[in-house]
Amino acid sequence: MKKLLTKIALVTAGISGVAYAQQDPQFTQFMFNKLVFNPGYAGTSGKICGVAQFRQQWVRFPGAPQSMALSGDMPISGLPIGVGLNVMTDNIGTLSTFYLRGAGSFLISMPGKGKLGIGLDLGVIQKKLNGPWIVPEPLAEDKHIPGTYSSFTNPNFSKLSYDVGFGAFYQIPDKFYVGISSTHLPAQTLTNQNLGFKVSRHYYFTAGYNYEVNTWLTVSPNILYKSDLASSSLDLNCNLVWFRAFWVGGTYRLNDAGAFLMGLQQGFGAGNKYTAKFGYSYDFTTSKLRTYSKGTHEIFLGVCYAPKVHTPTHYISDRFD
Repeated sequence: MKKLLTKIALVTAGISGVAYAQQDPQFTQFMFNKLVFNPGYAGTSGKICGVAQFRQQWVRFPGAPQSMALSGDMPISGLPIGVGLNVMTDNIGTLSTFYLRGAGSFLISMPGKGKLGIGLDLGVIQKKLNGPWIVPEPLAEDKHIPGTYSSFTNPNFSKLSYDVGFGAFYQIPDKFYVGISSTHLPAQTLTNQNLGFKVSRHYYFTAGYNYEVNTWLTVSPNILYKSDLASSSLDLNCNLVWFRAFWVGGTYRLNDAGAFLMGLQQGFGAGNKYTAKFGYSYDFTTSKLRTYSKGTHEIFLGVCYAPKVHTPTHYISDRFD
């Protein structure tokens, strides 16, 4: 029954003829992997960083969303340029999406150690639709639902196309950040025979601030707003960080879910040039799906390297004027 409900929900979301809906992967711990939705972030931290993130939504719900992201970014030494790479997969029911995007940003130094990145990402997006289909009423055909009813399987829909995104991101490292961005700028329709999938343009706004209460406690609120002009999502988060090493927090996603977060970070190497982070979040559904959902698990692992900054030195001799 749950498998049937999942597939019906998938069709309701828009997979019928041409699909419309928010399509980008959703991550509760968005504040630790900003490159996935904003190419302007690339290089603004001044560090070489990599993040791996995995999310299993609605545990024990067959066909539930499952997302994975691998991201990395770095500034180019001696140039006002940052580069990055995103590889993502997103699966829900019989639909799977693959993203591969390379990011580049132009970095502008701002007053007060701030850095502004204006970025563009280019890559590919692939949509696939295949797998078994359970017809609610045997031998009843609905022309709006893709499927080969004689064998009760979906036709193999697979389409690969280009993808473009844009973003601007400003941050004072470890203090404040704000960014705006848009993904899937071409807003194209991927078609294969009589089936099509509308890749909607998405818009993002994100911001966060670290407020040091004292030497051992930091309060870190974060916000993420996402919209495709048809529907929207708002995440409100606040984390409490102790000794810059351990945090716990909570997130509320409007009309959808609440979440508990926890994690830790540790510096190592000479002068703590390397930093490793690990985080876990658990979402509990507040929408009508809470009857069927057993919660959502998400983990991430991040590593950063802070290269030594070389400052020019000057030598003055009294022997020369």
